[in-house]
Amino acid sequence: MEARDLDLIEKYGANDTQLKALWDQHIVYEKMLDKLESKSYLSPTEMQEMKELKKKKLAGKTKLQSLLDGYRKTEG
Repeated sequence: MEARDLDLIEKYGANDTQLKALWDQHIVYEKMLDKLESKSYLSPTEMQEMKELKKKKLAGKTKLQSLLDGYRKTEG
């Protein structure tokens, strides 16, 4: 995330529950992925879990970016 995006999340996250929830979810997925990626070997189940987490993280980030685009427009 860019610094500008982080500033927008900080500024509007308190009032926008969807934005806050998406950001919190993004952080959780990031931590889970980091934990899996730090392993030297992944079982097939863990590999599938990593794939699913990446898909969920990307979908959430797309929604997050959409919300942030709206805030960028309002700020000019």
